[in-house]
Amino acid sequence: MPDDALLEIDDLCVAYDGSNALNGVSLRIGKGELICVVGANGAGKTSLIRSISGIVPSSRGSVRINGVEISRRPPWDICEMGIAQVAEGRQIFSALSVEDNLLIGGSLKRARHDLANTLDSVYQLFGRLRERRDQLAGTLSGGEQQMLAIGRAIMSKPEIVMFDEPSIGLSPALTDVMFGVVKSLNEQGITVLLVEQNVAKSLALSSRGYVLENGSVVLHGSSRDLVENPDVQRAYLGL
Repeated sequence: MPDDALLEIDDLCVAYDGSNALNGVSLRIGKGELICVVGANGAGKTSLIRSISGIVPSSRGSVRINGVEISRRPPWDICEMGIAQVAEGRQIFSALSVEDNLLIGGSLKRARHDLANTLDSVYQLFGRLRERRDQLAGTLSGGEQQMLAIGRAIMSKPEIVMFDEPSIGLSPALTDVMFGVVKSLNEQGITVLLVEQNVAKSLALSSRGYVLENGSVVLHGSSRDLVENPDVQRAYLGL
């Protein structure tokens, strides 16, 4: 566990219509870390991301960034405090241009002072977006839309980016590209929380991992230890 935790989650519980989606989840992410949360469909991974973001209210527990409690704050305040989310399904603004989508991401107070430089950085990372800057976002390919969703998150000048199933709907080749982008962002100093069904790739990329089952953390530790764990090998790696 990191001593210099950027994001701290303690005993987090989330319920939908009386059914528990998260049951006392606790985890820590240190500044500059890349950690993954893995598990099967319905394990609670997306509920965890949405609760951290303030989109889904928690029924119990604590979420803190840099020691400040955020579990009762609205989503826009949480974004302003440095947490960005790349949502499952991308959720771009289809009727707006590529550049307008990016500028929306840069509209936070924390990001406005360096808007032009950040936009240029995104275009350097994703040359395809620069080529299509005036194109309607809804006309992009699936891979390009994922690039746009990541670029929009970067525009907010986040301390931590949370990725919710970034490989969904992508070809194996594009999946490799997306994981490469995640690694590159982390190497630039951005803390990353990666939520993914692709357990093998997630553990290969991250330093530590948490395994969710039925809304609870059932295993956590270094990614190397998890890869070698017989239960993980049998349930998620096909070994």
